[in-house]
Amino acid sequence: MKSLLQRALVYVLALSVLGLSSPVVVEAQIIGTLAAVEAQQRDKDLATVNGALAREEVRQKMTEMGVDAQQLDARIAAMTDSELRSLATDIESMPAGGDALAVIGIVFLVLLILEAVGVIDIFKKFP
Repeated sequence: MKSLLQRALVYVLALSVLGLSSPVVVEAQIIGTLAAVEAQQRDKDLATVNGALAREEVRQKMTEMGVDAQQLDARIAAMTDSELRSLATDIESMPAGGDALAVIGIVFLVLLILEAVGVIDIFKKFP
């Protein structure tokens, strides 16, 4: 039994030593300060928008207007940095609390973005 355990240990150690000799390729690049700041800013803006949209009143209003929550989340994630920053700035500048005007403003902005992207067609074009 002891001989079998020693033999297994020798095989494992031999394989691990052989694995150490193979070269590992690693690529590293310098990340610019601007890219790092933009990535952090996008995460902050996304958290702001998702926090505002996670409110029960907003979700309920979206459901009443026929907007799918999963599709909304996917569209928010697909927004460009400038669109997301603009929306987050609008949300941050709105009054705090359960103000109905803030909820309507957020809903309007999201619906406007969804209309611009072509997901929904609220504003029908007349011939």
